[in-house]
Amino acid sequence: MEAAVPQTPAELTVTSPEQMRDLGRSLAKLLRAGDLVLLSGELGAGKTTLTRGLGEGLGVRGAVTSPTFVIARVHPSLGDGPPLVHVDAYRLSGGLDEMEDLDLDVSLPESVVVVEWGEGKVEELTEDRLHVVIHRAVGDTTDEVRHVTVRGLGERWAGAELSVLSA
Repeated sequence: MEAAVPQTPAELTVTSPEQMRDLGRSLAKLLRAGDLVLLSGELGAGKTTLTRGLGEGLGVRGAVTSPTFVIARVHPSLGDGPPLVHVDAYRLSGGLDEMEDLDLDVSLPESVVVVEWGEGKVEELTEDRLHVVIHRAVGDTTDEVRHVTVRGLGERWAGAELSVLSA
């Protein structure tokens, strides 16, 4: 199997939590069951806010909050779309072994799985994934500006037009 050509990433600037939620809602329109989304960024960068927008866009039940202490939370669809599985891997240090206990490989085919802090921990689940990196000014907590890079990896994202996110 040939490796997919890396997709040109979408580069965005987000200036408020509302815009981050809007980005999540826009991103949800591109997602379908079986998609894995990795979210990377510093504490307070907006990963959960983005996921909240994803949940709204996917039309799932329940308030999307950080699952830091429960590790994973499933939000069933209110319609005919896929459920959202929201994982916070921040406290997990064992990589895929620890992640296997969550049975994400079982959930993935019929769900949209979003993993915060998943880098280096869940890539073995699938070659097809969307990687969202959120950068913020470190140290300046009053600055709401975030620089977001959305990169599709694998065959699933080879033809996806991620530039629609910056429209």
